[in-house]
Amino acid sequence: MSKSALVMFSGGQDSTTCLAWALSRYERVDTIGFHYGQRHAVEMTVREPILDWMGLHYPNQLGSDVLLTLDLKGITRGALLDDGALKEATGGDGFPSTYVPGRNLLFMTYAAVVAAQRGNQALVGGMCETDFSGYPDCRDNTLKAMQVAVNLGMATNIRIETPLMWIDKAQTWAMAMDLGGNALVKMIQYSTHTCYAGDREHQHVWGFGCGECAACNLRANGYRKWHEAYSADIHKKFYAREPVAHLSQASDRLSDRLGARLAARIWARLRDRLSDRLWQHQPLEDCP
Repeated sequence: MSKSALVMFSGGQDSTTCLAWALSRYERVDTIGFHYGQRHAVEMTVREPILDWMGLHYPNQLGSDVLLTLDLKGITRGALLDDGALKEATGGDGFPSTYVPGRNLLFMTYAAVVAAQRGNQALVGGMCETDFSGYPDCRDNTLKAMQVAVNLGMATNIRIETPLMWIDKAQTWAMAMDLGGNALVKMIQYSTHTCYAGDREHQHVWGFGCGECAACNLRANGYRKWHEAYSADIHKKFYAREPVAHLSQASDRLSDRLGARLAARIWARLRDRLSDRLWQHQPLEDCP
């Protein structure tokens, strides 16, 4: 493992996945968040419970957290800072209404300063150029340029890492499963916040949100795509395992004790019950 990293952590799906990614690679992981006048400020309230969860599952690795307050309303604009429409309508500049010019550039600059003071070797962000809304400050070239600028400006050698840059939302769900299994996926589903409208009242299988804004649509479509592929794969693996020796032997033992007909009925019901559980993406240990 490398020594330490600072994760830009908002409490959303992407930054939570990046936090788990960093914890799998670094001995110590610090976090930083920004309260910048966002209309979905509820994301700030979910950060602490998520950090507590991470601390329990990655003991002795999670470091300190800092929350900075920035008044972006005074210097930039965007539907995330006011009561404007959250629909992904393209404005005169060619960008969606939810684009806040310079937001991620400012976040990255502040985070780099904090990382330099703490001695973090890496700065991790959830920016993505595959499933994104066209924000120029989420592009790979932008982040590479920022890495050069902050290191030249502070005489440091901080790496900017973006583990989600070239994957879509379905692959982000898959990454969470690979990193932390069903427990991490469930936590992301019901503890993180993505919705631009700040909706924590309406619960869906993919999490809480209005179900209409661009952020909800990306998250929901990604979950649906991943879950269908994952469920099909598990279903296939289950039936591929069925003929193996220990299952066949179990069926033979039932036949010896109960008779072939009754044993066949019991085995069929057990097989279907387990198959249904797997299809619904529930771990085997939850099966009665």
